Amino acid sequence: MDLAQVQVRSRSLVTQVSAQLAELIRAQPADGDRQLPAERRLAEQIGVSRQVVREAIRQLEHQGLLEVRQGSGIRIVDQLQRPVTGSLSLLIPDVEERLHQLLEARLAIEPEAARLAAIRATKDQVLQLQQIHGQMEVAQADPTAIQCDLDFHRALAGASGNLMFRLILDSLAEISLESRQRTIGRVGRQTAIQQHGCILDAILARDPTAAAESMRQHLYTAGRDMRCESPS
Repeated sequence: MDLAQVQVRSRSLVTQVSAQLAELIRAQPADGDRQLPAERRLAEQIGVSRQVVREAIRQLEHQGLLEVRQGSGIRIVDQLQRPVTGSLSLLIPDVEERLHQLLEARLAIEPEAARLAAIRATKDQVLQLQQIHGQMEVAQADPTAIQCDLDFHRALAGASGNLMFRLILDSLAEISLESRQRTIGRVGRQTAIQQHGCILDAILARDPTAAAESMRQHLYTAGRDMRCESPS
């Protein structure tokens, strides 16, 4: 076996171990111990060298699934969006253009997420949306209201039942924070509260058409408040 074949085999083994570790991570309860065993123990359990385990962990860390810190071990994190987030400002350095493209992306995704949420949301997911909405209504400061706004849209994406929607919106979170600081700072939070209420009412009524349209109008309003033209 020549060197090239050895390298291919090694990469293949790392990929297999990465998949095994990802499966192990998915099997862990969200409220349980968010740690993986040490490298040595993982290598023994899987039956591969520590070097292979180390490369697999590094791969998952780059993907945002794990976080390795000296002295605190291997933590499971929910940051799959991190690689995308880090590249957006480099890809679109102009702030105004970045916000404009953000609006276009949200208009393509979030009305459909709201439509699906009206169909698929569980009782617990609806309750979560109601709780976040209530927190925004009583928020005493703009940073708290902005966080509630982000949480509402993230929870709604989760309620759609489509994990891709949530992952994409998470990857846009930093830019979304930028846009919300503009809109809430300029026009206050009452408009967002009222429009979130319309979206929530449509989900409670299990009316997918109304949910999608309410979300679309909410995003058009946000675009105007940012002084971005809404896409035609």
